[in-house]
Amino acid sequence: MRFKTSMLAEPRHHDTVTAVGWCNTDEIFSISDDHTILRWNLMSQEQEKVVDLGPDVFPVDLHWVPRDLSSAPAAQKKGGTMGGEIFVVAAADGKFYMMNKVGRVEKTVEAHKGAVLSARWSSDGSALLTAGEDGALKMWSRSGMLRSTLVQGNSSIYSADWGPTSAEVVYSQRKNIIVKPLQPNSKPNSWKGHDGPILTLAWNSNNRFIASGAEDCRYRIWDRYGRMLYNSTAHDYPVTAISWSPSGDKFAVGSFNTLRLCDKKGWSHSLEKPNTGSILRIAWSNDGTQVAGACSNGHVIFAHVIEKRMEWNHFEATLTGRKTICVRDVMSDVWEKLEFQDRIIMTSFAYGFLIVATTGQCFIYSSRNWNTPLIFELKEGNVHLILQSSQVFALVDGNGVYIYTYEARLQSSPRWSGMRLDSVSEQTMSLANDTLACRDSDNEKVIQLMDATTGKAVTDKPFTHKCDVLELALDQHLPASQRKLAFVDANKDLFLLTTRRVGGSRKVLRLGMMVHSLCWSAQANMLAGLQESRLSVWYYPAVIFVDKELLTKTILQKESPDFGKNPSISAFGGSQVSLRRSDGCQVATSISPYPAVLHNYVAQEKWDDAVRLCRFIKSDSLWGCLAGMATVARELETAEIAYSCIDQADKVEYLRYIKDLSSAEAQAAELTLLAGSPLDAEAILIHTNQVFRAIMLNIQLYQWDKALAMAVKYKTHIDTVIAFRKKYLERFEKEETNQLFLQYKSMDADWNKIILKVQVEMQKERVDAASVGQSVSNTYGINWPVASGANVNIEDESDVF
Repeated sequence: MRFKTSMLAEPRHHDTVTAVGWCNTDEIFSISDDHTILRWNLMSQEQEKVVDLGPDVFPVDLHWVPRDLSSAPAAQKKGGTMGGEIFVVAAADGKFYMMNKVGRVEKTVEAHKGAVLSARWSSDGSALLTAGEDGALKMWSRSGMLRSTLVQGNSSIYSADWGPTSAEVVYSQRKNIIVKPLQPNSKPNSWKGHDGPILTLAWNSNNRFIASGAEDCRYRIWDRYGRMLYNSTAHDYPVTAISWSPSGDKFAVGSFNTLRLCDKKGWSHSLEKPNTGSILRIAWSNDGTQVAGACSNGHVIFAHVIEKRMEWNHFEATLTGRKTICVRDVMSDVWEKLEFQDRIIMTSFAYGFLIVATTGQCFIYSSRNWNTPLIFELKEGNVHLILQSSQVFALVDGNGVYIYTYEARLQSSPRWSGMRLDSVSEQTMSLANDTLACRDSDNEKVIQLMDATTGKAVTDKPFTHKCDVLELALDQHLPASQRKLAFVDANKDLFLLTTRRVGGSRKVLRLGMMVHSLCWSAQANMLAGLQESRLSVWYYPAVIFVDKELLTKTILQKESPDFGKNPSISAFGGSQVSLRRSDGCQVATSISPYPAVLHNYVAQEKWDDAVRLCRFIKSDSLWGCLAGMATVARELETAEIAYSCIDQADKVEYLRYIKDLSSAEAQAAELTLLAGSPLDAEAILIHTNQVFRAIMLNIQLYQWDKALAMAVKYKTHIDTVIAFRKKYLERFEKEETNQLFLQYKSMDADWNKIILKVQVEMQKERVDAASVGQSVSNTYGINWPVASGANVNIEDESDVF
């Protein structure tokens, strides 16, 4: 992609333009050292003077109150002027001026001793941050009342910005960058950012990256802890302006006669050389499609993002203009030109459908027919994110999330408590056919899981992780009951979460460490991630819920010097993973095609073909995947074959025992136990009213207190638990010290009665199994002592343990 720039032939200001700001997507305000504020209408191409500030006022910065105050407190919405109607002008006289869009000054505040060099509203418009030539950093209320002086230094603060959640701020002093939390008694984090004075800073709320530019002629990307993620080559002149797009996927850099469009990783998309002088400020429109720049020669430069490319299979779609998209079939070299009446603000191309959102409508194009799109009206023309799955897609704007089918039918509009959508991105929101996952904006440890069909929460409470979540993604190929969510937390740990409750609780397990990029395969249930500079592909990540020992057998790890430093995954389809290096180069690497073929066979329940494939390839990775898939599908014969081929004799014996169990519920419990989840196994048995099996499960696991508590609760088999406890103590020659069991010390362990009761349980299971055509095994995996004279068909063992 690149910028398409435009300027008037002659400047409208008579002196340096110091700042610009977007009132809305078609209207810009500019301020200048000629003491005037101009309004620029992009639709009519007209300019008009809003107000003359007077000869003593030299404006330095301008910032509008955010238009989207849907997440602001109700008190802010009542009375007064709403967002998008008020802007602040910082001036060299040490004051800032709150003004409305017709140029009337609502309030004047003496803020600093010396020039006010920066003024920024918080994301919800409730607070104002000002930085001054006097070295002070101050926070003000929306009405202009001083809340606190955050910093009082000895050197000028040239630039400052709010953090992603407005709970911390970043500012520059000389060559240093300082991140200061707003909580009392919290320590700031400071580091040397450049070799010259830092002139500009910007902190994005979506990707959490800090961009800086300085007199050393470089721009750099940082995380909040001071780790440098990108360092540019030296420009010819100091970097004077830097600004993130609202979505955080790109940013713009301004210098002398230079305007650069960059990816969020730092590498450059394009470089423009307009005749502007130094670009002192850059402002993005709310929809992230265009920028305006304040130029030292009196011009205001406008730039529109074009040539954005999207690919799907053998189609390539390119945004060639503000209202034009060209689609090319690379197989037949056939071109289609799509023209729109309104300006295009957001596009997405996946699963054979091109979704185009303009300022007033949404268009749904099928790759089978480009001539007749489905069209529906948009409530607001500020869509800032489009997500797609194979059956539905989601539009996200400032007011909500709207999930549509590809027939243009609104399916649901999920909402949750405290929903804020101003900072969501593809990294923090994910869509599958039946599930929507979104990181909560107020608490980044919380993941909201919504049903895409009904718009309601999947469970009563959202999932809460132990630390902040950085990135998340839903798998696209499992059924709703098995849907998995992969996410990376602040410690760079990769976790896999079941979106639906299994056995009464959600499961979340760690897949890997030091992961900084992830992507699900478009064709199969495989997951790719980058661990430092090493590519890891989990052929069947859900195997961790089946048998953790199989996880290491089903991972491909690949290293190559071609990956470079800090790469990211851009696409994963079929047997190819596409990586984007830190310098912007695209690198493709291949993996084995056979795991995807195996997934396809299993999805079609072609188990014999799956076994033949594994025998032909003779790969432990494939056998491990098949063992896990067959175990989940209860294809125990296939699972037994797969485990035997990877020398897991103990698992083979255990599967044979499970095959002989009397009921499907008991088999499910034992398979859950195989996966290392005894609590879920117990829950399955209790839910299906197999209390005795649940008691015996705890006995086998030596969970004596739970076994006794369960027997007392359900008033059954208390003597059985006591008898097994006594046997256990006799074998290890111990005395009873457990107070729960001491109260039953006088109870006799009558094995005759116990085994007769067991016979009743077994007979009940035989009847239940016969009603559904199942055979019945002998016992509960326990070697039983024989009762004298009892007519039972139980193994003759004298010792239970």
